Formats: sequence, C-alpha cells, structure tokens
Amino acid sequence: MSKIARVCELLDQHYGRPEWGGRKHVLDELILTILSQNTTAANARRAFVSLRDRFATWEDVRLAPTDKIAEAIKVGGLANRKAPRIRKILEELHLRQGSLDLEWLAEKPDSEAVDYLTAFEGVGRKTAACTLMFALGRPILPVDTHVHRVAERLGLIPKVDANRAHDLLQATVPPERVYSFHINMIRHGRTICHTRSPKCAVCHLKNECDYYAGLSH
Repeated sequence: MSKIARVCELLDQHYGRPEWGGRKHVLDELILTILSQNTTAANARRAFVSLRDRFATWEDVRLAPTDKIAEAIKVGGLANRKAPRIRKILEELHLRQGSLDLEWLAEKPDSEAVDYLTAFEGVGRKTAACTLMFALGRPILPVDTHVHRVAERLGLIPKVDANRAHDLLQATVPPERVYSFHINMIRHGRTICHTRSPKCAVCHLKNECDYYAGLSH
C-alpha cells in the first residue's frame, strides 16, 4: 500500500469517511466559498443566509449598492472586502455571458471549469476547487493552509508554494479519496497538527510523518 493510501486509511479510521452531500448550485457555492475566506464555516453560512434573505436573486445582488451587500454579510466578517468582490464577480459574469448561471460548468472538463472560475478577480485555485468539489462532487482537491501544512509535515509533498501544492497533491490523491482527504486533513490540522506545538504524541499519523521522525532522532 502506498503512503498516500495508508494516510487516507488512517484519516478515515480516526475521523470517519465523509461523503459528498450531493449537487448544489455552482454560483451559490462560489459565493459561499468567498464568504468563507478568513472566517469560520459557521460565520460564512450565517452571512450567506443573511445575503439570500436580503436579496431574492443574485441579479438583485448584482444591482445592489456595495454598502447594502456589505451590510447583509457583515455577520461573516471582512464585509467591506468581500462585498465589492462578490458584486464584481456577478457583474463580470453578467458581462461574459449575459446571465448569472454557472450550472453549465457541470458539462465541462475539470481543467476548463477551474480556468473559467480562476479568471474572476479574487478567485484562486482553492476557491475554484472548493466550488467545484462541493457543488458538483468533482475530484478537484482544495489545498488550504491546514491541508498544505499537514501534507508537508507528513512528507506527501516537499516544501512548495500553494500552486505547486495543488498540482502535487492533485496528482497524488486518488480521485475517489479527494473529498474525504480534504475534509479529514482539515480536521486533523485543526485538532492535532497545529501550526505551533502540534500534538505529535497523540497523533494517529505519526508513524507516517516525516516531521515526527525528525523529532524522534
């Protein structure tokens, strides 16, 4: 069994194997992912619900003053940064294709869908990957700070920048394990493999970990 297969198995044994929850609207997921930047999932969800309560359609959001959008999403934090970003994406989407519809991305290859989304200002590879994985169940791996840090410590990838980490992990993690790997690596990074003072003594991955092996010698 390969190292990545062993890591996936250990993560699933400890945290359970999460399953994709089914298809969601792509534009909804893109906006939710933008709202989730630099805040908790709970705060992002509250901001999203508040935004949809305030505006009946995404077209209404596109046409709204930025300060009204910011007011609607303030519960999520960084509203003055995220509101203009959301409005600009909606405006650019309208200019590109005359409608606020991204469902057609379901018919496109992964690489084409990622390229289309990352062409929007403020949408990087992680945001595009989250959107496509959560909305469409695509095996496109989002690499956030937790996934990146834990993967480097385990020795799944060398010390590289975020773009290279996406490339390497995408090529390493089997497609059928992408969803569970992403969710469980984040859980592991939040509970055990902290940036500072990781809890190596109680880590169920320590026998696969290059970082821990370095501490042991």
